Amino acid sequence: MTIQSKKIVQETKSLFAGIDVGAEELILLVRKNGTSYKPQKFANAPADRARLAKKLAGLPGIIVCLEATGVYHFDLSIALHDAGVALMVVNPKSSHNFAKVLMKNSKTDAVDAETLAQYAERMDFVAWARPSDEKISLRSFARRIDALTRQKAAAKNNSHALNASGETPKAVLRDVELSISQLEKRIACLSKEALALIGKHPDLERVFLLLTGIKGIAQTSAIALMGELLLLPKGLSHREWVKSAGLDPRAFDSGKSVHKKTRISKAGNRHIRSALYMPALSAKQHDPYVKAYSSTSWVTASYHCKRFVP
Repeated sequence: MTIQSKKIVQETKSLFAGIDVGAEELILLVRKNGTSYKPQKFANAPADRARLAKKLAGLPGIIVCLEATGVYHFDLSIALHDAGVALMVVNPKSSHNFAKVLMKNSKTDAVDAETLAQYAERMDFVAWARPSDEKISLRSFARRIDALTRQKAAAKNNSHALNASGETPKAVLRDVELSISQLEKRIACLSKEALALIGKHPDLERVFLLLTGIKGIAQTSAIALMGELLLLPKGLSHREWVKSAGLDPRAFDSGKSVHKKTRISKAGNRHIRSALYMPALSAKQHDPYVKAYSSTSWVTASYHCKRFVP
């Protein structure tokens, strides 16, 4: 009993903080001894991120929790990590379900920040791993190339529709073709820069060569996959890796009458799923091992990729 009471006292003396991250604003809420303090506002800008990191670094033993909200949390996470703050970054789905368990009836930035602080207080601490600068840069290249590729696909579809009509002015057709040509040049330029970055780092080059050695994965797909895979935590099993990508099967059975078709959960990184889609289709035709599991080609292709990524 004495040991247990000492443990409880030690835990309640710890500090916990939740940060609700927005595109323009950061809401900080600190909890101590089970009591929430008044939320504080900071701008989601370099100066205020540095000020917030310095403030939290000056609070010994504090554990900070925030959600992975697109790109807006990333610079803050790096600032906190580099300042030596114990940081955990959680999947928004986890914090959303945690708020349901707490029966939170309201949803405001301050309420969300308090929920994250309570999450840090009650759940096991899992430290956020900071990726290297070159991996962060590679992800930026990969996501920009993906965005331009989507624009090019939309432009080509538009061109096809316009060419189907004989009433479309030639000037409009020329403009669409020009936009496609410009997008192709921009994609090629960014791809060249990404390959140059990979060539400067032997560890990246090794992964690149291994990935491009897989049937169905060419240079563009390898860049896209590396931009996402290399930022995943180290030491994941292949099952955890698949779940991180949202490729794990989601069963839906209840009682004797509800038996829905099993589908992938899509609860993970959509960029990984997007990067795997075309390689999986190609591997389905040309790789006999993937072809044998054609109904689950995404999962199978992701499993093969996992074998080559540290």
